[in-house]
Amino acid sequence: MNDLAASIDQATAFSLLDWDLGPLSVSFEFFPPSSEKMEETLWQAITRLEPLAPDFVSVTYGAGGTTRERTHNTVIRILRETSLTPAAHLTCVGASRGEIDDIARRYWDEGVRHLVALRGDPPDGAAGYQPFPGGYAYAADLVAGLKRIADFDISVAGYPDVHPAAPSPQFDLDYLKRKVDAGASRVITQYFFDPAAFLRFRDKARAAGVAVPIVPGIMPVTNFAQIARFSAGCGAVVPDWLGRHFHGLDEDPATRRLVASAIVAEQCRQLIAAGVHEFHFYTLNRAELTAGICHLLGMRPKETGQ
Repeated sequence: MNDLAASIDQATAFSLLDWDLGPLSVSFEFFPPSSEKMEETLWQAITRLEPLAPDFVSVTYGAGGTTRERTHNTVIRILRETSLTPAAHLTCVGASRGEIDDIARRYWDEGVRHLVALRGDPPDGAAGYQPFPGGYAYAADLVAGLKRIADFDISVAGYPDVHPAAPSPQFDLDYLKRKVDAGASRVITQYFFDPAAFLRFRDKARAAGVAVPIVPGIMPVTNFAQIARFSAGCGAVVPDWLGRHFHGLDEDPATRRLVASAIVAEQCRQLIAAGVHEFHFYTLNRAELTAGICHLLGMRPKETGQ
């Protein structure tokens, strides 16, 4: 199986090298660490990926605002200690408008210009999402509020497989348009595994009047069982073929990484062929797989001073 996965990976690499990829840009997502060991892992990932000169790197915000200070500390450290442009996630959950506005002003005063505005997930144990009393109810409200505070560069979420709370695909697209009309400058999608699903979503969003960049969110998968569980709650469709590719590899992490890189590289190649040249990678604070995929896509570290 190792030989087979290596062969798949090699074949994909050759197909990518033969393809005229053109100029590409990337961004990376990290999550704030909750222990010293996780902080070490995070900064190893940041150090490894920084030379690729991403457009920006985002730092997530836990359900119910549980990582508020850790998110802030990570964002500010990235801003002060690296050459990267950090983007701080902000959600509507667990805080009043005044509290969120104060957080945004604090970011602006410290030099952070890019935010990712999301409705957010309800706290663990909650029956479902309920707007916080006196808070921003939904992401479009949050975007509008943030733009009143300062001229932030704001990214919002899009859902190629439709948001699980949306009553219909058209409702989902109409709400995405509301977020953009409120001041968002970029859409970053939830991860997906079928390039055709993203392309359909992009075309329908354009037809609905969404004119800002729509950036595909790319999730390299090394733990299939984990991603299947997570996808069940966020609405991402996990195709049967993905499970077949990882079948029998539970005790073989090295081969899982090879298979994952082959799958994502081919996913990106198909998107590039359709005119996509911007990608957002969900790194899970692990650099090796993301760095390897970027290498397959022709991205090389920038030399110091350039």
